[in-house]
Amino acid sequence: MATVSADCRPVASHPVHEVLTASAVDLGEGTPVRRLLPKRQRANIGAWCFVDHYGPQDIAGLTGMSVPPHPHIGLQTVTWLLEGEVLHRDSLGTKQLIRPGQLNLMTAGRGIAHSEESPADHPPVLHGVQLWTALPDRWAGVEPSFEHLPELPTAQTAGIRVTVLMGELLGARSPARTYSELVGADLAIGAATDEDVALRPDFEHGAVVVSGEAAVDGVVLGPGKLLYLGTGRDHMAVRTAGPTRLLLLGGEPFGEPLILWWNFVARTSDEIAKARADWKAGTRFGEVHGFPGPPLKAPPLPPGRLRPR
Repeated sequence: MATVSADCRPVASHPVHEVLTASAVDLGEGTPVRRLLPKRQRANIGAWCFVDHYGPQDIAGLTGMSVPPHPHIGLQTVTWLLEGEVLHRDSLGTKQLIRPGQLNLMTAGRGIAHSEESPADHPPVLHGVQLWTALPDRWAGVEPSFEHLPELPTAQTAGIRVTVLMGELLGARSPARTYSELVGADLAIGAATDEDVALRPDFEHGAVVVSGEAAVDGVVLGPGKLLYLGTGRDHMAVRTAGPTRLLLLGGEPFGEPLILWWNFVARTSDEIAKARADWKAGTRFGEVHGFPGPPLKAPPLPPGRLRPR
């Protein structure tokens, strides 16, 4: 199924409360995820155009995550773990294990392939998020790259420890490379709290609870819900009764139409069709070595033509 951003709701030019409910998706090998973006209502929040939340899942004695080699164009993948380990391989020759508190950032640009799997000797619990950011059109064909950030900057309020994955929040700036103005942050709350978190009013924002429960601007959220907050806010009120983990995603309104289909982010149906054909022919994306299985096959294109914008 394709998501065309022009068919979704426009950027809210004022503060709103719009709750998006996750769809259940199976990544294979019994790894269920909650897919929060893209949705029919909303394709993206700033450049953030994909949010998958998985776990916490008991994988003791099981294979765990096993996502075969597959292609990407026009985006960055952002991997953030709360528990467990994931092994990343890509067609640049990268082999990188990621653990909680670390960031894997892969820029697909004109085209890259990668796989993700739980290592053979993996911890018993797997819990994390997979995020994408869309690349602006002038950067969509950039050369692919990968970076692993073993440490990220943090900020501390009275009751919230903030880890900045991408962009800047509360004076802490991530070294992760970005191609548009955005922010991604993990808010770890250890006990009951009632605080305001400062926001940029020119950004649109969304909040996702990945563990526990929080009232965000008065809206109660648990895992499986994303609260879209619109623009025009200088703060976000967060109230919890106990330990909670919350993701804040935001950015300047993207301002470019997007087509999201399978693992591709593009502007026209021709780009999507060409990327699929190249993957099928074994060109452009390179090979991922070492994954114990064949690469994914691309699904059939949607009937009719995805409307170019």
